[in-house]
Amino acid sequence: MNALLHDLLHHQLWADAELWNASCAHEPARHDAALRERFHHIHQVQRFFIWATLDRANQPALTQPGDFASFEDLRQYARETHKTITGATSSLNDAQLAESLSVPWFTDPPLTITVAEALTQMAMHSQHHRGQNATRLRELGATPPMIDLIVWYWKGRPTPSWRS
Repeated sequence: MNALLHDLLHHQLWADAELWNASCAHEPARHDAALRERFHHIHQVQRFFIWATLDRANQPALTQPGDFASFEDLRQYARETHKTITGATSSLNDAQLAESLSVPWFTDPPLTITVAEALTQMAMHSQHHRGQNATRLRELGATPPMIDLIVWYWKGRPTPSWRS
């Protein structure tokens, strides 16, 4: 797999987990509707990108934040999403990444991009919303973790650690 895309995907998993850990550790964040909605959106979109790029046979269910009874239930949904991402991308080769796909939610006009471009969009979309959630966490009185890509490199490319 392309080295930079590999790093973006692995950084995404680590950064998501770090932000979840910080949010779970701060009680006001566990009850914040804006955080909950964006966390849900991040992982819903990740599932749909994996489906659109690699697994058109198993379309994910369209869910809403309120479908998850607790913050912990939504966190479990995030962890399951990460398992799906890891399983779907772990053995991708350059030929598969270069394959074209039609993005199903862009119809007028249609959008055709490569699998690599779609997975890059998934990682960048998640980064955008993690930034919003980090800002919201700060507004709620917590200190968000440093989750920049360069910090991930500096720390030696750590694997995700989902703390209780």
